[in-house]
Amino acid sequence: MAQVPNLDNAPINLKSLRDQSLKELITILKNIRGKKCLVIDPKLGGSLSLIVQSSLLKEHGAELRHLNAEPVQTDCTKVVYLVRAQLELMKFICSHIHNDISKGIQREYFVYFVPRRAVVCEKILEEEKVHHLLTIGEYPLYLIPLDEDVLSFELDVAHKEYLVDGDTTSLWHIAKALHKLEFSFGVIPNVRAKGKASVRVADILNRMQLEEPVNTSEMGVPEINTIILLDREVDMITPMCSQLTYEGLLDEFLGINNGAVELDASIMGVQQEGKKIKVPLNSSDKLFKEIRDQNFEVVVQVLRQKATSMKQDYSEMQTTTQTVSELKDFVKKLNSLPEMTRHINLAQHLTTFTSKPSFLGRLDMEQTLVEAESYDICFEYIEEMIHKQEPLINVLRLLVLFSITNSGLPKKNFDYLRRELLHSYGFEHIATLNNLEKSGLLKKQETKSNWITIKRALQLIVEDIDTANPNDISYVFSGYAPLSIRLVQHAIRSGWRPIEEILKLLPGPHSDIKRGGFSSSPSLDTLNGSLHGSDKVVDGRRSLVLVVFIGGVTSAEISALRFLSGQEGMAYDIIVATTNIINGSTLTETFVEKLG
Repeated sequence: MAQVPNLDNAPINLKSLRDQSLKELITILKNIRGKKCLVIDPKLGGSLSLIVQSSLLKEHGAELRHLNAEPVQTDCTKVVYLVRAQLELMKFICSHIHNDISKGIQREYFVYFVPRRAVVCEKILEEEKVHHLLTIGEYPLYLIPLDEDVLSFELDVAHKEYLVDGDTTSLWHIAKALHKLEFSFGVIPNVRAKGKASVRVADILNRMQLEEPVNTSEMGVPEINTIILLDREVDMITPMCSQLTYEGLLDEFLGINNGAVELDASIMGVQQEGKKIKVPLNSSDKLFKEIRDQNFEVVVQVLRQKATSMKQDYSEMQTTTQTVSELKDFVKKLNSLPEMTRHINLAQHLTTFTSKPSFLGRLDMEQTLVEAESYDICFEYIEEMIHKQEPLINVLRLLVLFSITNSGLPKKNFDYLRRELLHSYGFEHIATLNNLEKSGLLKKQETKSNWITIKRALQLIVEDIDTANPNDISYVFSGYAPLSIRLVQHAIRSGWRPIEEILKLLPGPHSDIKRGGFSSSPSLDTLNGSLHGSDKVVDGRRSLVLVVFIGGVTSAEISALRFLSGQEGMAYDIIVATTNIINGSTLTETFVEKLG
């Protein structure tokens, strides 16, 4: 099955966005005539696999290589580098060119920066005396559709860069991507933002519209009614909890990268010793589309039912004479067999993780932390994890959850756990702890925690949730409603004004801006979830809300948004745009830094 996701059912024309990116890439290749070696920054390679099949690049005369320290082995006289503006990548390029010169190999070199060139990178190329040998250009890839309702800015470390390093480059990049969307779909009339980074992005977006305006008179009614910008920092609790949806657990245990998981062939029932295979996971897979957002315990039942019903059909086929149309129906069902087999294998593999006592113990502890009960039990649990030398990331995830729900740790406990961590995992991790402190994820307690107030006011803990027939978004964590998505839910239902006091308890400022010449279009404050006649887009589609996560979003949160969008009486389709897809471990890893 193709890696490039099918976007035919997207609520807006995301296919045109992807086609535009593809066209720009092909134009770059066409303009460099003849055979060329296309050397791709490995991180970009994954992103490009969601836009273009590698066979198409080869058709345009490109040999494909991944960029690393090793010199490029090729007979081509033209070498094209496609890279992000990162310093270590420049060093690779310089060493490649120096290597060619020392061997007397003459080549033409092209460097295309994605999404735009950076002065500091060109400075390195000048210092290494290779700049004059290069033709430099840009490939403005700002947004990639991961699926029919999810877009990614592909900024993996944006959260850490902004919080720890004070680097705001990613904020400009996000605003630029949103402004590019506006050129395709019209100026978005309502902009809500919560968090320092989000409010800045909203400001930059406004400035871009002043400097390089989208022509509103030609565009007609904007296709996106509202944009809600949220900082990850506003809700760091949700990503630190273990996701319990099917897609969320696949990401937690197997790691979904660029819409696919890579695992041993034997798990998928393919008998090839030591071989890894990639399993694509997107809406093109009908069964995955049906079960991805469900709680995992329900998925196991659904798969069991489907398998049983197929078995029954099969035995009926053998015992009774079938009409032609009955045969046709059966064959149709058989077509879904590969998908069934795939997900039964994946689900079976997942249960080997989810049934482990260590996982169940951690779930219990997360629940205790989120419910803000029994501080001592949590403290002792984390202390024991450190002494057992459990994986550092697992310890840090719980520690961050502990720190945030308690608004920091009392000085005595803070100093003690910090010391134990360094003794247990090595003093080189002092840099990691500093990063977590700098970003406010791990701190000494200075004020009383307001988590209990927030949790009650927004009804984040929901007792007796029916995961099979959920009536609330809390099913994605079996009883905890993600704070981020509750904020989106309030923004859509009744605006943020009624919860203003609670918003003030969460990190960062919030803003609410009306823009463009469309002040007549109904703002979210007047829409309380019921469909207004004026609210429908001309051709009878629902209005669109774009929810933007700065610093990443988890699969479970996306599932919760899909659940909201599918609710009866809901006036909106929801699309997600995010710096990247995260889970607690991948997010924590961005803060890990070893000294030396």
